[in-house]
Formats: sequence, structure tokens, C-alpha cells
Amino acid sequence: MTTQFTTGQARQAELFASQHRVGDPLLLANAWDVASAVAIAAAGAKAIATTSAGVAWSLGVPDGAGLGAERAAAVISRIAAAVSLPVSADIEAGYGDSPDAVAATVAAVVEAGAVGVNLEDRRDGSSSLFERSEQADRIAAARAGAAIRTPVPGAAAVWINARTDVFLTGAYSSTSAGVAAALDRAAAYQAAGADSLFVPGLVDLAAIAELVAVMVWPGAPAVAELTAAGAVRISLGSVIAQAAYGVATRAAAELFTTGTYNSSAAGFEYGTMNDALTR
Repeated sequence: MTTQFTTGQARQAELFASQHRVGDPLLLANAWDVASAVAIAAAGAKAIATTSAGVAWSLGVPDGAGLGAERAAAVISRIAAAVSLPVSADIEAGYGDSPDAVAATVAAVVEAGAVGVNLEDRRDGSSSLFERSEQADRIAAARAGAAIRTPVPGAAAVWINARTDVFLTGAYSSTSAGVAAALDRAAAYQAAGADSLFVPGLVDLAAIAELVAVMVWPGAPAVAELTAAGAVRISLGSVIAQAAYGVATRAAAELFTTGTYNSSAAGFEYGTMNDALTR
């Protein structure tokens, strides 16, 4: 299985790979549609990553319920066409248990314009993890699905961010046991072709120092602290989408109760967004 990179996409892949650096981590404020990606890019983003939860919610389905490769790729295609930044696709657990399903999903989002993917080791719609060796096979299939033909000799490969949910699932009773399990999985995932390990649910700085990437939310250690701990990638995940829907709820409730409009202040300027999308 071989997918096609354009010249521009090959350059974006090279840029995206170079942005994962110790001491200067890649900061990702995750988008869920074209408008959110444009807004995040305008704020100074160096790359755009999607949030599967935000994408699913925007399409009227719950997260982890099988958004599917086709719909995920359609969102990536629209975002990649709208921004001049590297785009990474959150593909959940690959939309299918089998390695072949994962390979097909990765190929679809790469063809749509992605230069990176985020792949989970938790089964879709479940709290259980794939066995380490099983997930390693799925990552190897993702690497095969991301194999590219490119007009740029020596272009960087698609970046595979292997997510492990050993902490989000509560599978281990202590942080040290969870870190040990994450490191064990990291070795297998790296050997299978992953470029980085993503560990959501972990905010212990000492533990993070043993790993490489983390998802954060209000109350988590600041970027400077995570940088000092050695993180090379820091992501907000679904936090911005959740905040946006929180604003919608508060603004509506204010309208329906007090008849005022303060909750909707400081929004993205109408003309700026319209002009950005017109271009």
C-alpha cells in the first residue's frame, strides 16, 4: 500500500517532524473543523492537530463510537486545504481492530492531506487496551499505510504518535506501575514504527520526565514545567472544543434567564473569520 504526497505535503511532513524537540516542544491546540483550525492558526499555531472528540461532536456522534475513516478523512481534507500548516489527524483506535483497517484509515487521512496521525491503544468504545503485541502489529500496519511516494527525495515520513491509555483507563493502581507499563509499550511501539509516545491522563512531572508527550487541561503543569520535564509534544486534546460548547451553553442560558449577552463577548471577529474562509 503506497499513498501519494504532494510536494507541499512532503515539505509539511519535514516541518512537522522537526517541531518535536526536547527543550522546545510542539504545542497543539486541537481543532475540530475548518473554522476552529483557522482560528487556532491565527493565534500563532505551528501545526494543526484534530481532536476526535470535537470532530465527532460537531458531526452529532459521541466520541469513541466509530466516527469512521471516511468522515475523519473528509474533515482532514477540508482543514488541510484551509491552512498553510502541517496537519495531524486524530484517528482514535484506527476505526477497526485489524491491522488492515488501521492501514486503510491511515492511508485515507494521508491522502486527505495529513502528515501525522495519532493512534490509540484503547479499543473503540471500550475501556480495555489492545495487548502490547497486538497494538504493535497495528502500529506496523499504520506505518505501512503511511508509506509514501513523494516528488521530494528523502522527504520525512508521516509522523506516528502512538497514544497509550494506561492512565486514562485506570488499569494500574500506582503511577510507577503505569509508567513502567507505558515504557514497556513505548519500546514495542517504537520498534513497530512509532515516532513518539503520547500519554494522556498523566500530569506527574517526575513521571513525565520518563516519557515524551502529554495531553493537558486546566490545572495541569504549565508548558514551562512540562518542557523542563522533557516533553516534546503538548496537546490540549478536546479542551478547546469543550470550552466552545461551554460558551454556547452559558450564552444561551444568559439569554434565556437574564436577557443579557455578556457570555458571548470576546468572540472571534466576524469579518476576520469570514475573510479567512473566503480566501
